[in-house]
Amino acid sequence: MTDAYRMIVRAHGGPEVIEREDFAVPSPGPGEVVIETEAVGLNFIDTYYRKGLYPDALPISLGSESVGRIVALGDGVTGLSVGDRVGTTQNGGAYATHRAIPAAKAIRIPEGIAPEIAAAVMLKGLTACYLAEDTFPAKAGDVALVHSAAGGVGSLLVPWLLDKGVTVIAHSGSPEKAAQVPGEHSLSCPVGELPDTVRAITGGAMCHVVYDGVGAATWDASLACLRKRGLMVSYGNASGAVPPIGVLDLMRGGSLYVTRPTLADYVATPDLLAASAKKLFDRIASGVLTPQIGERFALADAAEAHRALESRATTGSTVLIP
Repeated sequence: MTDAYRMIVRAHGGPEVIEREDFAVPSPGPGEVVIETEAVGLNFIDTYYRKGLYPDALPISLGSESVGRIVALGDGVTGLSVGDRVGTTQNGGAYATHRAIPAAKAIRIPEGIAPEIAAAVMLKGLTACYLAEDTFPAKAGDVALVHSAAGGVGSLLVPWLLDKGVTVIAHSGSPEKAAQVPGEHSLSCPVGELPDTVRAITGGAMCHVVYDGVGAATWDASLACLRKRGLMVSYGNASGAVPPIGVLDLMRGGSLYVTRPTLADYVATPDLLAASAKKLFDRIASGVLTPQIGERFALADAAEAHRALESRATTGSTVLIP
């Protein structure tokens, strides 16, 4: 088989630690398929592994989200064929021209959805799915605060919630980003002003749920935006890890709930994965979601992509192209 390359990290650090490594295209093991990559989705979690915030053995083969055509099938694989387009959010190895993945983790990409769109939307879209449908089964009349509303997850979560009849208070890091977010309440005020702003919008009722992928910088303001018995959903650490939680603070805030979910627990079986993917792709097909690719980088320029992501210079989704 032909040579291939991947982008790896041999030591934790800034974007500059990402380097290219040539390797031979793998052969599939039992129950695996090998895909030739067409597009890779860039996600903030990739920076967590690069920096060592999330543990993984070095060297790290970066990335989780990619789409490509199957080029080889391992023993025991059924229901898939060479040439099928599939995607995966399987952790590790996405920043590569080729990768072997478990067939049970392969997500069929419907006809009519381009590989760049699929790569841009799978991880973030499946995250939006579990946040809106499972972690907090949002319904008409609920009030939700969504941080980083113009970002990868936020740009999908906001319209998903709006389609369910939820009152969404969306917060972005700049007026330019806020202008891209649908809905009646798209804000870019300083984080410290959010509780008073939310209080004014809701007539003092506050939020049933806060979706916070930012982390340390928004934690206190997020808790202050919740109503009694509200749910704080902390699903990311873009500004750094959340400090240790004092449970008495939850009592003082009004018997608040806090959860720290992760996608793997919501798509732990092939049936759960397929059901969530169907919800996602159905919403794309119906026009509820219109994924936007803000930036495209060559796979070999992954370090530049990380710099752009961490400096908040991106909107929507970013993809890497081999």
